[in-house]
Amino acid sequence: MSIPGYASGNERGGVLYLVGTPIGNLEDITLRALHVLKEVDLVACEDTRHTQKLLTHYGIRTRTISYHEHNEMVRASELVLELEDGMKIALVSDAGMPGISDPGHHLVSLAARHGIPVVPIPGASAFVAALAASGVPTDKFTFVGFLPARRTERRKALRALADDTVTLVFYEAPHRLREALHDVRDVLGDRTLVIAREVTKLHEEFLRGYASALLADLKNRDIRGEFTVIVAPEAPLRLRKLRPRPAMPLSRRVAQLQRQRGLDLRGALKIAAREHGLSRDEAYRRLQEERSADN
Repeated sequence: MSIPGYASGNERGGVLYLVGTPIGNLEDITLRALHVLKEVDLVACEDTRHTQKLLTHYGIRTRTISYHEHNEMVRASELVLELEDGMKIALVSDAGMPGISDPGHHLVSLAARHGIPVVPIPGASAFVAALAASGVPTDKFTFVGFLPARRTERRKALRALADDTVTLVFYEAPHRLREALHDVRDVLGDRTLVIAREVTKLHEEFLRGYASALLADLKNRDIRGEFTVIVAPEAPLRLRKLRPRPAMPLSRRVAQLQRQRGLDLRGALKIAAREHGLSRDEAYRRLQEERSADN
């Protein structure tokens, strides 16, 4: 079997196609992707039940097989053997491009090492769609996939990005969204954020504002769905430290805010940190240093 107009394959004809699939709306699929899914010998899916809905919708009867993070080490070798025997295989994830924050890298790497042609069939991508509609600078950006689930590792990862002067983009699970935004605010400062929820789906929504304002907004929300978080760029910490600082030392400003506005230490420090161009962690360390120096 051959697919007219597509890669001729290795000596025996095997080709691995990476097929982008819709991230929500089933109409967001290309004619080329439908043609490949129909004509290949096998579709390797992250979740066969999920992909079957797409195939059924378009009347495609190609055989499917599972390929996910729990079986990819074994299944990749099996699929490469099939490819070496001349089979044409399409790899898909549940949504978007396989291999981008989804299983696929191991199979692609193995196929390439065995001289098997790997052909990308471009499709929808949640972070690209969200970034395009965000309204923040898009000429340069860093996509970091999913941040670490554990807070210590997540804050460490964010600190490594603190000096970047480009837009940052990452995915986050709904049950970790609030704590991740807390860490973004504490480590990177109260930057402008765009939270894209359920992109291309029925309940698509974009939330825009400072991290602190969005945290307040999300406090009373039932957080569900798939989220892409976009962090607007800001001058790096090393440059912010060079900015003229307010004449009043941080510790005195904190005490003044507590006295004048009746704020607790946390609330006063948050305002003073913003005025001094510091993250909350930096402001707390400076506060301790100034208090120690006064004693």
